[in-house]
Amino acid sequence: MKKLKQQLQVEVDTAFLYTAMAARERDDVLKKVLLALAKIEQGHAKHMLVRIQEVTPMYEYPQPSLRAKIQLRLGKVFGYDHIIGMLSGTERQMARIAVQKKLKAGEQLSGFEHNHLRIIEAVSKNKDHMISGGLLSKFEGRHKSVGGNAVRAAVLGANDGLVSNMSLVMGVAGAAAQSSTILLTGLAGLLAGAISMSLGEWLSVQSSRELYQRQIALEAEELEAAPEEEKQELVLLYQAKGMDEESAQSLADKIFENKDTALDALIVEELGIDKEELGGSAWEAALVSFFLFAIGAILPVIPYFFTSDRLALWWSLGCSVFGLFVIGASITLFTGKSLGFSGFRQVLFGLVAAAVTYGVGTLIGVTITG
Repeated sequence: MKKLKQQLQVEVDTAFLYTAMAARERDDVLKKVLLALAKIEQGHAKHMLVRIQEVTPMYEYPQPSLRAKIQLRLGKVFGYDHIIGMLSGTERQMARIAVQKKLKAGEQLSGFEHNHLRIIEAVSKNKDHMISGGLLSKFEGRHKSVGGNAVRAAVLGANDGLVSNMSLVMGVAGAAAQSSTILLTGLAGLLAGAISMSLGEWLSVQSSRELYQRQIALEAEELEAAPEEEKQELVLLYQAKGMDEESAQSLADKIFENKDTALDALIVEELGIDKEELGGSAWEAALVSFFLFAIGAILPVIPYFFTSDRLALWWSLGCSVFGLFVIGASITLFTGKSLGFSGFRQVLFGLVAAAVTYGVGTLIGVTITG
């Protein structure tokens, strides 16, 4: 019954997010698709509620969870990629459960079990219609391969700063350094790490853009020199995707009526480049990366501005534990795990890193003073 209630909450949250995104969607077609998906999920939820009420008659239809509401609020700031990605994961899990149930019951698969997943993935491909988020939606360098969205990049950036600088501060404290030395070291670690992160982000975004621009320029030259050969390549690509030869040829002919649309099609189909990757500023990405790292890195240092000695060390550890828990809890927006589980897991990992560096610092301090 507990599992069924959890599944009911997932259906309610999914319907809530579909409805909320539809309200912010500018494209009428995608709006109708999202609303239709929301209605289907609401139907699933009501069906589950009936099953639950057979055992617990007083059980009421749940409200959207706090996690879903936070995800929606973050979408307004960071963009809606993370919500679409989360919904894709939910639909994938639901499809897998549906297939397993049918196979277990000996029922024949209909082929429609993955329809919702295919629909939301199609929405994802058209996410340029979505109302974009703020500045952080442009932060998409090294962490993009990990998460694919700005929210996760923000969490990982702050985590990098917190764990690395906490370890540094604890290591220096273990060596029995004076509080002023620990403060100076912590600030130096903050600046060094943030500058390194921002430079790496700038190089990542700028080098990717330059590579894409070079590839596009070469493709434009090939299109200018041999348009028929390029058209034939496009026909073959469409055939490889499952189109029959006549349809592929007809589509390619239509695309090649205009040089710009032909180049755009070749960029997507042959090079696999998303033109949105060329947008934004490498300097903006570097600046955002700097501040994300600094936000995490400042936490272990703050107490040393106001107090000293062992008291400052314990306060530094407390601030770091608080930051680690918040970061771990934030990860539940993507994983769906328990907030306490993710938060305390992150605290555990951070404390292990701090203990190791503190121990190393103590050994070095004893060696030097001994």
